[in-house]
Amino acid sequence: MNDRYDAGYGGDHEDQYELVGYDEYGRPVYRQAAPQQAPQQPYDPYPQQQGYGYDPYATGRQQPVPQQYDPYGTGQQPPVPSYDPYGTGTHHSGASGAPYDPYGQAAASGQQPRVVAEQTAYIPQQAGPPEQGEKAPPRPERDYRTEQFAFVEDPDADSEDVIDWLNFTENRTERREEAKRRARSRLVALVVVLALAAVGGAGYLWYAGKLPGLSSAKSKTGTATAVGAQNRDVIVVHLHNTKKGGTSTALLVDNTTTKQATTVLLPNSLALTDDNGNTSTLAKSVEDDGSSGTRDALDTVLGTNIEGTWRLDTPYLQNLVDLVGNIDVDTNADVPDPAATKKGSPPLVHKGKAQTLSGKMAVAYATYRASGEAQNAQLERFGQVMQGVLRKLSSDPATATTTVQTLAQILDPSLTDKDLGTFLAKLADLAKGGDYKTALLPVQTDGTLNQQASAGVVKDVLGGTAKSPDQGAAVRVSVQNASGVKDNTEKARVVLLNGGFTFLEGGTASATSATSKVVYTDAADKENAAEVAKTLGLPAGSVTKGKVTGNANVSVILGQNYKPSSS
Repeated sequence: MNDRYDAGYGGDHEDQYELVGYDEYGRPVYRQAAPQQAPQQPYDPYPQQQGYGYDPYATGRQQPVPQQYDPYGTGQQPPVPSYDPYGTGTHHSGASGAPYDPYGQAAASGQQPRVVAEQTAYIPQQAGPPEQGEKAPPRPERDYRTEQFAFVEDPDADSEDVIDWLNFTENRTERREEAKRRARSRLVALVVVLALAAVGGAGYLWYAGKLPGLSSAKSKTGTATAVGAQNRDVIVVHLHNTKKGGTSTALLVDNTTTKQATTVLLPNSLALTDDNGNTSTLAKSVEDDGSSGTRDALDTVLGTNIEGTWRLDTPYLQNLVDLVGNIDVDTNADVPDPAATKKGSPPLVHKGKAQTLSGKMAVAYATYRASGEAQNAQLERFGQVMQGVLRKLSSDPATATTTVQTLAQILDPSLTDKDLGTFLAKLADLAKGGDYKTALLPVQTDGTLNQQASAGVVKDVLGGTAKSPDQGAAVRVSVQNASGVKDNTEKARVVLLNGGFTFLEGGTASATSATSKVVYTDAADKENAAEVAKTLGLPAGSVTKGKVTGNANVSVILGQNYKPSSS
């Protein structure tokens, strides 16, 4: 009969069990204590194996068993019997040191002898196979203590990798958060800088009066109320045509309060009063009275304060343009070459946008006046050339002064080369910045100023008040053109104004007349009529008594015998 797996079988002796060890799954293994054994040694949870140990692969080769650990330091190591987990019945005492055979086969030579049933190991809560017709006795209740078990914590090979991964993840998250914080800080700083720039720009535009929607209304009221408080630097420039004769006059104005520069073009027909109280024209004043007398007369008429006079002859204008490196002008006419000898020669200056002009071309364009054109057309071309020169002139006062000195012209005592260079440098800076304009002073046919028409220039630009000479101080001459040449009216007007007469437009006759006539009504005007005929270059026999038109003192009918060149 086979031995029973249940160690409780037998019944002749009291069931006694002792801990043998643990199986490969960590479960405790017990055995029935033999009565004849000596008193049991204290329990050692980590016994040191002696002899030969466990061969898990049943190779039959005996392996040395390591020494058991004595946690209590008793120095006693009880023998550990071999363990048969499969119930083969092979059991050896720990003293024998026989190898453990997990598959119930002989480790070295042959089958192991079976032990008695009383020594068969018992695993709690695991019943053995019952034999036929037999009933297993009840299992005894055992009291297990904590110190009877040992818990082994296996080292995790992946624990270091997990810690490294957690550290890497934490570091990457921190770097991302730091990058986000830096990005937010930079964005906030950028917004602050842009806001400050916008506020500063708006403040500058408001201060300069260039803020859209506010500058226009403010400038209008400010100009009307504080026009007298604005500071202006003004000089007068006279362009003398040394080849063809004649002059062109302009005022260069620098408003240091509004940072705006202007060239004010003055027609030659502008009526002035000389030192003796006689009425004259601007052109005649420049020729007869010189710079000082003309400057004073302009101050009286325009209510301004001219600080100096710049006489610019055409050769010096040519040199000035060459010194600044040519100029760019939007020309409005084709200008023929004055030196051309053949008819049909190409023009010296072509009409068009942004035409580059040399010194010679600039002089030709500034003094050009086409047949039938008014003097204002030529004056506007002179203004274009002056603004083009200022755009190319240096904004540095020292450099501009050197340019003026290079011209080697004799200046008026009221204006030194240093003063002129510094003044022109300021105008050049404004011209380059787009704060420069050109305006034509509106003058009536009789040379006087209309208060309403001239207010935009005299009051706003010059800061003065128009004051024309008394019309009764000059002889009023009405001119009717019967010569068939339209340009003769304008030429006669210029001549009469330069002669100190007041010009009145008489229109164009319906039919031409071969001879010219100078008519007076009152005997007191006979001498004035003779003077008018002499001024126009007409023979003395053309003076006759008759009916004059309108409120004129003398009437003139220009016939085909009128030759403007002879006047």
